[in-house]
Amino acid sequence: MSFLPMFPLGTVLFPGMLLPLHVFEPRYRAMIRYCLDNEPEFGVTLITRGQETGGGEERSQIATVSRIIEVGQFPDGRYALQSVGVRRVKVTAWLADDPYPRAMVEEWEDDMMGDASSSVPAMVISKLRRLLAASSEAGYSVPDATSELSDDPLMASYHAAALAPLSTHDQQRLLLASGPTERWKLLDEMLDEQFDILRFHIGGGAI
Repeated sequence: MSFLPMFPLGTVLFPGMLLPLHVFEPRYRAMIRYCLDNEPEFGVTLITRGQETGGGEERSQIATVSRIIEVGQFPDGRYALQSVGVRRVKVTAWLADDPYPRAMVEEWEDDMMGDASSSVPAMVISKLRRLLAASSEAGYSVPDATSELSDDPLMASYHAAALAPLSTHDQQRLLLASGPTERWKLLDEMLDEQFDILRFHIGGGAI
């Protein structure tokens, strides 16, 4: 187990995903100062109930460690930073929030068991690109359908999950998947649901 400063947010962060942040609350300014003086990493965990500001929120027990890669500070003490998700961890114990949210965590590696030669990832990626293209044509703001995915099988599963136009709840389910095999299966099912929703909104027809 290890100590980790925590940043509860209303969004899901996947490993490999960039996270820009504007840090203005005093407690999180103190957290960033601690990270910059020590290890430039903090945990990002989803707020399951409550708001990002003010405290008192309920949080997921699963977090993604985010590493600071660029930072700037304003004269009034606010920070603008860029970080990137690097790995998953499980919260084993929440510590006092004073001076900022903190937790004891343990590493949670993905289960890499499964058929490495499976054609499922390629089929799901193709389906994802079709959904993104169709959603864009329908006027929805979505990521570019031609966005590149990692060549690494694990990171590709996270990149696809981050690109998919899904609810926060579904994104969290993908983050919690035991490994890429389960993640691809879940994502495949979720994309089918999104195609049905898109067809409903645009009045049916082939997509």
